[in-house]
This record gives sequence, C-alpha cells and structure tokens, in this order.
Amino acid sequence: MSKPKIIKDFEKLSEDILAQIKLEYPLGFQKKLITFQNKEGKFVSALPFETDDYYYLIRMTKTEAKEIVEDDEDYDEDGNLTEEAKERLEDELADNTSEE
Repeated sequence: MSKPKIIKDFEKLSEDILAQIKLEYPLGFQKKLITFQNKEGKFVSALPFETDDYYYLIRMTKTEAKEIVEDDEDYDEDGNLTEEAKERLEDELADNTSEE
C-alpha cells in the first residue's frame, strides 16, 4: 500500500517534522534534492522525506536548501548537524512520542 504524498514548503512544516528531517539529513539537504513535474507541468525541486504515515516532498531550490542550513544554528559552519542539536532533537522527539 502506498503512502499519501504531501507536497509542502519547508517554512510550513511542523516543528516535529523539521526535527525528524534534521536527524534524517544531518549533512544538509542540498545534495538530496530530487526534481519532479508538478500538476502545472513545471519542474520543481524538492527534498524527499518519509514518515510512517506520509511521503513528503518538501519544495526548495538548491540555493534555498543551502541557505536553510547556513541560517540554522543547529548546523555548524560546514553544514553538519551539531552533536548538541542531534541529542536535543532526539530528546524532543522521544518526549513527543511518549506524550501520544
């Protein structure tokens, strides 16, 4: 059974999904982008991300992907997720899971 696809802008994602994405892509997103044709027939780049329930395509250009990581304090100057951020995000996700 295939999962429902959700196409969303990075800025509109929940904090929980953002945390999961950072943990999935600790070295940044720029090299992980794919290109697909949207319903208007235009080619769009996006970051693929899969959860237990959904398959996300998060719209962003390579430039935006680079800027997102550069502007995010969870990543170091080399574009890698810091160890402190990784531990904090894992703890946050564990707390959110235990609350459900």
